[in-house]
Amino acid sequence: MNLLFLGTSAGVPTKQRNVSGVALREGTGKGWYLIDCGEGTQHQVLHTKLSLNALKAILITHVHGDHCYGLPGLLASAAMNGRTASLTIVAPAGIKAWLDATCEATQLSLPFDLEFICSDDLPSVEFENIAVATYRLSHRAPSYAYGFTERKVDAALDVDKLAQKGILRGPLWGQLKQGIDIEFAGEQLKSRDFLIFKHQPRKVVIAGDNDQPDLLREACASAQVLVHEATYTEAMAEKAGDVGHSYAKQVADFAESVQLPNLVLTHFSPRYQPNPHASPSIEDLRKEAQSVYSGSLYLAWDFLELTLSKSGLFSEVVGE
Repeated sequence: MNLLFLGTSAGVPTKQRNVSGVALREGTGKGWYLIDCGEGTQHQVLHTKLSLNALKAILITHVHGDHCYGLPGLLASAAMNGRTASLTIVAPAGIKAWLDATCEATQLSLPFDLEFICSDDLPSVEFENIAVATYRLSHRAPSYAYGFTERKVDAALDVDKLAQKGILRGPLWGQLKQGIDIEFAGEQLKSRDFLIFKHQPRKVVIAGDNDQPDLLREACASAQVLVHEATYTEAMAEKAGDVGHSYAKQVADFAESVQLPNLVLTHFSPRYQPNPHASPSIEDLRKEAQSVYSGSLYLAWDFLELTLSKSGLFSEVVGE
């Protein structure tokens, strides 16, 4: 799994940062998922190797404009680029109403179907290689996190268990190896009970705006990576609470409490300058988080790409 950040600013873009957007790429092939689609996201995509024809789904965390205003333009560009395959959109109900109205008002007719799944219902959605779970957050508008778990993990058959059941080598072995449940001797058998997995399924949690990181305790129980907003530093804690956002130390405290191995902070207020010698600066956020968090910490910037290997190693992609 790879994470490619398309926008890392909060509220409005800056000269260095666009508003929210993250691409999650599958481990193999060109398939990818877009989490949030702030204004200008389609321009950011043009600077990457991502193809709108390979996009599997768009997941919007909440209705605020810096997370969704780029959606109509991106869909229109996908149409003009020749996309015909249906596209899944997971988002709060308000997004569908707004998108329908926009398409009608601007006469936008798409040559592909949109399958809308309402995140207000906390759905679990399965794609070919990825399963997505939804978690409720705390913000001024209904906001959600999405947990991405790989479905196809390298595994070997447990031949001892198969022998105990009396299942001889043959087609049934092949079905179990492919993750297909079978019936044998009148008994329904789950494939997972006869597989030895070579590594844990990789899981990444990407959260929308949220002023209570502790709400993600369940989501992070089996995750290797959390991507979470850190709009402010602790000095702005009161402001953060008033507008439904988190500050760096708050998120890092949570990550440490659940022993999360990797934390990526993003969605930074424009008040924090990129120059580490300026005040206040992005470096202030880093220092604050590092003061309480002992895992691997990343502060995202536009076009940062990070990869999570099958063995659980999380690192920056350099020079691809």
